[in-house]
This record gives sequence, structure tokens and C-alpha cells, in this order.
Amino acid sequence: MKGVYELRFAFMCKEPPSVVPGRGKLKVAIVGGGPAGLSAAGFLVCQGYDVYVFDKQPIAGGLMLFAIPEERIPPESVLEGIEELRDKFNVNFMVKTKVFGDAKPREDEGDNLAERVVSLKELVDNYDAVLLTTGTWRSRKLNCPGEEGSGVMSALEFLYELRIYEKGYASHKPHLGNRVVVIGGGLSAVDAALEALRLGAKEVVMAYRRTIKQAPAGVYEIKKLINRGVKWIELVSPTKIVRENGEVKGIELQKMKLGEPDESGRPRPIPIPGSEFVLEADTIIEAIGEIPTPPFEDEYLGLKADRRGRIQVNEHFRTTHPKIWAAGDVVTGPSMIGSAVRQGLYAAKSIHIYLTSKKLV
Repeated sequence: MKGVYELRFAFMCKEPPSVVPGRGKLKVAIVGGGPAGLSAAGFLVCQGYDVYVFDKQPIAGGLMLFAIPEERIPPESVLEGIEELRDKFNVNFMVKTKVFGDAKPREDEGDNLAERVVSLKELVDNYDAVLLTTGTWRSRKLNCPGEEGSGVMSALEFLYELRIYEKGYASHKPHLGNRVVVIGGGLSAVDAALEALRLGAKEVVMAYRRTIKQAPAGVYEIKKLINRGVKWIELVSPTKIVRENGEVKGIELQKMKLGEPDESGRPRPIPIPGSEFVLEADTIIEAIGEIPTPPFEDEYLGLKADRRGRIQVNEHFRTTHPKIWAAGDVVTGPSMIGSAVRQGLYAAKSIHIYLTSKKLV
């Protein structure tokens, strides 16, 4: 997600509304306290609803506070918006709480600090509407030999563990060693490389399978990192992690050439046989994308997710269950903060229409 610098979530009203006849007892549960959930909370509390935000972290904010570097999103701006919701607008924050289906909860990244699990069905039974904004707390894997074991981590795992250490929730920061290789060309890769430099790694390399022109992070962000000392290697793809006695010693990369456009519209990277070489490394950070994390497995309460984990909704962000909506990255996959905020607002408006007219939209 790309950052913004002023975050006020209850921007639909300046003061908490007076008691709305017939609405004060209506309760809405929001599962996930990232930008989509917080913008929805701000809209709904301005309409007079009792709003409860459930989040597995000790404070709401999602990846804005627990992954994205502070130079992109100053945490003070996020915290001020959250505190306004809590202290001025009486939004209830149920933190350190993971919401999941009735079965044993799936283990996702960022679960470290959750202390309790609440059934999604319990929320459906006890609230008038439920909005799912659980984001993307799983990472794609390289699926290459040597990947499992110490010395290899996802960008999300690295950034999250660094954040909870810096916020005082963990006693140890991530150990990287001197040589770090980051695989990927998106903003997560940029963030991981930036933070690896800040932690004191002597050599940080970003390796990407296309060229800088096709990198999702954009030429500007990557050139800025290069100017800070990050080495950029393009047209390469990992084939295996090199280990000795279980410890990471490097990563084998294969050179690529660009072919015809694939389904993304970008040139397809094609392996060049016999072009493999080894890059020495102490730590490999995989930054090849995150996956939506709906609070259920398979079909649950009639809810459906596609093969990528995205919850299926209609144009008004309502799911196949009449009391459940979904918005943000858990619907679209990784997106910009502004997009998640807009979706949270649209879903909240749909909930408001339903609760005031009982007409499903």
C-alpha cells in the first residue's frame, strides 16, 4: 500500500451525532482495523450506530502501523485518527482478538500478539451487520529448493517483526547478517530493502525477474533506493536457496529474457538455459506479493472466496450472506490505501441503507 499523510476517519461529521431514534441499539462489527475498516467505522459512527472494531494487533491500524516504514506513513497521523474514533466518537476497539470461522483458526502472518479467538458466527448472531476487512496477512512463496528454514523470510514477516520490536511488543529484532537479497520489484520489496539498510546490512541487493521499467514499485522508488546504496539486479529469477549445514549461504539465480506480454500486460520473463549463477547472502527476503486472508476456510456461512482468497461480493460489497459485507484488500488483493478507504466507505453506506430500510443492496 502506498501512504498518505493526513488520516481522519470520522470525516463525515465534526461531532458525535445525537441519539438517532431507533438506531442507537443497532450494532455493527468490523473485523480488521486497517484503512478499509477504519473508514467504515468513521462513516457508521457518524450515522449513529454502535461500532465495534475487532483487530488481532494490540492497536488498530493494520499494515499502516505494522509493516509500512514510518517515512512513508508517519504513525502519528494514523494513531491520531484512531484515537479520535475511540475517544471522541466512542468506537469500541476489541484488540488482540482474531476472528475466524468455527474451526481451528488458520495461522497467518501477524498473529503473534493475538490473545483470543472469536467465532465469526458469534458476531453474525450478536450484531446487526458485520463487515470483513481482514486484508492480506499471508505471503506468496518462491517454492524453490532450500526455501524452508532459518535465513529465509517474507517481506511481511520481516517488516512486522521489526515493527513489533520497535513498538516494544517483542524483545528481539530480526537478525539479517551482512548480506541481504530481496526478491521482488514491488513496494514490499522496496520497504524491505530500505529497512534492511536501516538495520545496518552492509550489502542489500534487490533481484527482479523483469526490468526496472516493469517493476510495480515504479522507477522513481527503485532509483531512490539505488541512490541510497541498494544494488539492483534485473532479469533474474530464483531457482534455489544455497545452504551449508542448514545455514543460508546464497541464492541461485537464473537469467531471464523478456517475451510476449502475459495476462498482466507486461512482457513475460523467459528463462535462459545454462545461465544460472550464485549470489552470496546471509538472508533472503521474499517480496513477491501478499494474499488475502478471509476469516474463514472454504465455504462458511455461505461465504465464498476465489482461488486467490478474495471474498466474493456484489457491486455494493455485500457477500452472499445477508448480514455480512466485505471490503478492502481481502476483496481486491493488495491495493493502495486510498482504494481501501473508498471501499470501506462504500461498504459502510451499503450497510447503512440495509439497516435503515432492511433492503438488501
